[in-house]
Amino acid sequence: MKKIVYLLTILGTVFIGCNPMEDIHNDIDNQPNPVVGQDEYTLTADDYAALELGFGSFDSEDQAKELLPPFLSDKYPVWGNGSAVVVGYNLYIGSAEGVSDYTGADSYSLTNEDYALTGSDAFGFYPNVDPVEEIPAVLAAQVDMPTEGQIVLARYKQYVGTPEVGLANVYEYNFDGSFEDWTVVDNLGAQGWTSEAAYAEGNGYDGGQFANEDWLVSPELDLTDESNLKFQINQAINYAGDLSLMKILVATDYSGDVATATWTEITLANAPLGDSNDWFLSEEYDFSAYDGETINIAFKYESTDSDAGRWRIDNVAVKTLGVTGDRTSAGAYFMFAEGEWEAVEGVYLLSEMDFDSMGEGFGQPGYYNNFSSSISPNDYMPQFMAINYPFGQDDDEMIVIYDYFSSSSGAQLRGNLYTVTDGAWEAYSSVIETTLQFGHDGVEWVPDNTIRYTLTGDDFTFISEALINEPGYEGPAESCGNYGNFDRRVGNANEWTDEMLVVAMDVLLNGSVDPNAEEGQKYVMTFAIYNGSAGTEDLAVIKEGGSWVAQ
Repeated sequence: MKKIVYLLTILGTVFIGCNPMEDIHNDIDNQPNPVVGQDEYTLTADDYAALELGFGSFDSEDQAKELLPPFLSDKYPVWGNGSAVVVGYNLYIGSAEGVSDYTGADSYSLTNEDYALTGSDAFGFYPNVDPVEEIPAVLAAQVDMPTEGQIVLARYKQYVGTPEVGLANVYEYNFDGSFEDWTVVDNLGAQGWTSEAAYAEGNGYDGGQFANEDWLVSPELDLTDESNLKFQINQAINYAGDLSLMKILVATDYSGDVATATWTEITLANAPLGDSNDWFLSEEYDFSAYDGETINIAFKYESTDSDAGRWRIDNVAVKTLGVTGDRTSAGAYFMFAEGEWEAVEGVYLLSEMDFDSMGEGFGQPGYYNNFSSSISPNDYMPQFMAINYPFGQDDDEMIVIYDYFSSSSGAQLRGNLYTVTDGAWEAYSSVIETTLQFGHDGVEWVPDNTIRYTLTGDDFTFISEALINEPGYEGPAESCGNYGNFDRRVGNANEWTDEMLVVAMDVLLNGSVDPNAEEGQKYVMTFAIYNGSAGTEDLAVIKEGGSWVAQ
């Protein structure tokens, strides 16, 4: 019975260093006969932590292919060219059917004008207003030419207490996992502005200090109907020598080119000192010079090869006199059906207050108001569902959508289907166990599709019958069919040369073992030989142009 072996067995001794150093790898790679090994290894919880994958899975196969080669170099420091390891790992495959309809839905964030349209006359819904009742009218006014069945996530803010007259935000940006429509202008250097989980960061350090000039420019801010404006920012600066390299600038004539606009610098009284991780919330800076104007704000970050500070911006707001108070961010899903926007039932978006209820300390969901690769929803959601929906009956279902931050792909929406089973809420399993094979090419570990196959007696018979009438193969083919091996005695009448073995493997693979193999598929064929005594040999082949050729 033929058997293709995909999972490699351990052949020989495995050497693992406790603290491998880079020169060890270089020495091994440069050896003419490096240590060659094969292994199967399944990642552990500690391995995921070391890879900074606290979620316990990879977001994609491409992410596994990127992160696992350095991991294998550390785990198998003395293995070199020809080595192979099959790695078992957990792969995030997405959520239950239907969830993607909501994680990929269009999104609309309500504006101050939208709240005014509903009668709130504020910068969010009043506490006694039901947003689900008011938002359909907003979407009807703001969404052009909706299509039947279109789904929109409406994000909004709502006061959690009685609002008061005070300074309210005309524009506000939190930079939670995105640049929020701000534009990055990269004038110099490979570093600069990046979007992090809860702030925007300007940084010229990457294993060393590098020269950079990068701008982060706001969208156009229309202040034509505003007066008595104030500006406020929450920021932190560390490792900086010259604070003048980091500037907050305003222009009234920006048209897409930072070099041609007239920029005026803002100098704040309460600003970072440049030598700590502490956040500095600025004073409410007098911004009345821009009453009635249309402006752009810019954060200009510069660094040198001797001074590369780190600038983090958590929040920036332009304010005016109005209704103010504590607000929470939330959202709800709506579908366009038969000419109207209707709230979608059975789908729930976690709000800021929901995340806060799961803990606001560092390493808890409320700290950044999202889940992440290090803060798994699986650790919090079953209890959240039990607390908030304690009377669920068996087979009750709810789709829950939440903000998620991935170190590899940034801010995104994810979600899952939760079902009541035996009185308890359970999440649909969105992770599968799978494998990837890696091979060492003499320099590094690379993803490898090589299949190892050992010839059986039936395979030798197949080769014999296929080639016995081919000129030059009559004797060797008869011999391999009779003895179940290849005669490798040089000069013998039944000798199988290297070139003849490649032909035999082409006949076997295309005819019996893997006739539908894709281009680029690799095999290592192990077969019995006779060279005066019994033994085995390996032959590596790859499919190119429809034929199998030696590697």
